[in-house]
Amino acid sequence: MKIRDEKPADREAINALVTAAFRDHPHSNQREAQLVDALRDAGALTISLVAEEAGTIVGHIAFSAVTIDGVDKGWFGLAPVAVLPALQGKGIGRALIEAGLERLQALGATGCVLVGDPGFYRRFGFQADSRLTYPGLPPEYFLARLLKQDGTKAPAMPSGEVRHHPAFTEIG
Repeated sequence: MKIRDEKPADREAINALVTAAFRDHPHSNQREAQLVDALRDAGALTISLVAEEAGTIVGHIAFSAVTIDGVDKGWFGLAPVAVLPALQGKGIGRALIEAGLERLQALGATGCVLVGDPGFYRRFGFQADSRLTYPGLPPEYFLARLLKQDGTKAPAMPSGEVRHHPAFTEIG
């Protein structure tokens, strides 16, 4: 498996993959592929990676900037991460998340947030933290991780309300 940056020619394959990955997900609004397109079109995809096996895109992950109390503090949101249904549970999502977090650290990001299952994302260092809030979401599913840069002390956890790019609310 190879993980690489998305290319313009990957758009249709990513759309189909994300649609398939979330088709039967119980908490999906079935608009995740539209969200990726909207973020891309707005120039808001900071990191967009694909996992490729034998020339076929089998996974995708996206990261975009978030604000905390309306201020850019070097934080990013992970959303969505998707793997072809037949290949879920085989480590592709894990590899994408790890590669994406490494890229964020290389960019000098301070932290990353996501909405997801605490049992799954805890293995990547994510945890609920009451200092960061996300409106309308049970706090146990809004997870954060500080990103320590090489040779530096981990920054302090900020506090405030986190907001994603407007595409998140426009797409629903």
